[in-house]
Amino acid sequence: MYTTKILTADDYDNFESLYEDFRSKAATEYNFELEPLDYDGFLDALDKDLIKGIVLYEDDVAEAFLVYTTAISEAIELNIIHSRTKDHFDVMARELLEKFINVTTTLRREKIVCYPMLGAQKDLISTIAKLGFRFVGIEVLRFRFDKPASLEIFERARVVRQPEEYEVVSWSPEYFEDAVRVIHESFKESSDALFDPRFTTLEGTRDIIDKIVNNVYAEFMPNSTSILLYEGKAVGFAFMNLTGGSIVNIPLVGVLQEHQGKGLSTIMLKHSMDYVIKAVNVYGMKIAEINTTTETNNLQALRLYKNLGFLEDYSYPQSYLPIA
Repeated sequence: MYTTKILTADDYDNFESLYEDFRSKAATEYNFELEPLDYDGFLDALDKDLIKGIVLYEDDVAEAFLVYTTAISEAIELNIIHSRTKDHFDVMARELLEKFINVTTTLRREKIVCYPMLGAQKDLISTIAKLGFRFVGIEVLRFRFDKPASLEIFERARVVRQPEEYEVVSWSPEYFEDAVRVIHESFKESSDALFDPRFTTLEGTRDIIDKIVNNVYAEFMPNSTSILLYEGKAVGFAFMNLTGGSIVNIPLVGVLQEHQGKGLSTIMLKHSMDYVIKAVNVYGMKIAEINTTTETNNLQALRLYKNLGFLEDYSYPQSYLPIA
């Protein structure tokens, strides 16, 4: 007999072993790139209302849990569903999700739910589809500094000659509002807007860019963030940030439609990557990789990244539950 309840301070002692079980499997079973919060850090985040948890009990023993947050974006972000054993994982997940859907009823009238189904969570596709979730396939690509093939491909990358009327420069705060405009135009009708509706408005996009450049999501890398200028006006951006001191991520690349199809995104990304490679080879920064994601059916983006030495690593379903 299962019961579910919201995780509160009264449950902290009984919940610890289940959380530690998740931590021990985060990398191997769920493809977590960074180590999850330790238990004290997790409890601190709960107490500060940065995250929320729901726990499933069987005979008063915590066997599975779900964590979500409403504090980072305009979406309700479902972070993880974990069970101590994979026996009846789908059944336990459904119980947790039904509780989650119930307690977020009011919020879901204004916010979508997004849920990256990393690793073993792929097994829950049919379960959550029955609850109304929809899916987009996401591909993870990595440029690994311990893979000579990546560096060799980068050195031989096919890059068009930069037209005279275009210039690529590194980030400067004076281009903030241009970034808001370009990223909004580039993403407002993309699948990213399904997961983060902020892309659909200038105000929301401004919040995203603000959080990127002010180190909310990760450490912003201004030198490696490239701006494409056309006759002195910003028409494209490639942002880069640093996570955990060793992983560079490309969170956003956008070029206005009238400047697409000319190979300019490759020029912009190569400019960004040159800075990262120099940081590794000249200044000795301990950067392990540059990574990014794109939709599995976005063949143009996949070709772009592979041309620069990125290798496909794994894919996962990005699911979302539309506004109620």
